[in-house]
Amino acid sequence: MVRNKLCGYLCLLMLLVLTSDNEFRYHECMLTQDFFRGFIKLHILHHASKEAIYGIWIIEELGRHGYKLSPGTLYPILHSLEKDRLLKSEDKTVEGKVRKYYKLTSEGKRRLEESKLKVRELVDELYE
Repeated sequence: MVRNKLCGYLCLLMLLVLTSDNEFRYHECMLTQDFFRGFIKLHILHHASKEAIYGIWIIEELGRHGYKLSPGTLYPILHSLEKDRLLKSEDKTVEGKVRKYYKLTSEGKRRLEESKLKVRELVDELYE
């Protein structure tokens, strides 16, 4: 229940960055992209903490939350999280195709837990 409530608050927070007429100036658009990129990274780390994930699955999962990502957007994010040692990848053959699975590292787990505390603090402050 707390998780659903938190996700709801994050969705409301995302809506707050929209202007009333849905028009963005360039800097507003870049700021919005930065917010969303952060939310996407948290989603990725969260799901990778539960089980190994792969690109198309996470694109579909994020799509259920309203994010429309292409592989050209997602894979650089996954690669940067791996470069930062928050995720570790492993190649597995599935139905004759090699698929790269990503798991959360111990550093990724530490950073996810730290981020969750910061998100909760922010949401509590926004809605007090």
